[in-house]
Amino acid sequence: MIAVRVSSARVRVLTVLALSIFAGSAAAHSGTGLAGGFASGFAHPFGGGDHLLAMVCVGIWGALLGPRLRYELPMVFPLLMVGGAIAGMFVLPMPPVELGIALSVVMLGGCIAAAWHAPAWLAITIVSLFGLFHGYAHGRELPSSADPVGYSLGIVFATGLLHVLGIALGESALRMGCVQIIRAAGAAIGLVGVVYLWSARVA
Repeated sequence: MIAVRVSSARVRVLTVLALSIFAGSAAAHSGTGLAGGFASGFAHPFGGGDHLLAMVCVGIWGALLGPRLRYELPMVFPLLMVGGAIAGMFVLPMPPVELGIALSVVMLGGCIAAAWHAPAWLAITIVSLFGLFHGYAHGRELPSSADPVGYSLGIVFATGLLHVLGIALGESALRMGCVQIIRAAGAAIGLVGVVYLWSARVA
């Protein structure tokens, strides 16, 4: 029975990694505009490996950090995404957004790989900062969207689902004693983030 549970955990981790392989590159945020509506917004995080991995990592890291941050990190990220989206809509000055998004994948994957039990205030600060970067990228696309409200709601809903997936993966790893597997997945995600970071740097 234990072997079956461990195998199930491995399948979940491999599923997340497979999604990242088939997802688009981090340089997908050109600000040229997207089709509007809830469905388009919902699909957007699943079409870019950078967003997908960062959002799943927030849930995993929160689960590893304990009961309080298990829920707080997945709440903070979308809230700050909204703030970042508003900043993006008004084109407020920000550091290079693509670098920030790529760095979020590197750092969040690294936090999981290291099983880093950061202080609550620092974990919230890190996730908040990266939420701003991800939101800003979406905000730059919103003004040219046919239905920015529906598009925004779709992104927030998809983000929540990806956070829940991350929490489920982290919780499963803890319950089944498979933390080393999830840490290895974090290391792999961090390496994918390095590729994104290099792509953003040379773009």
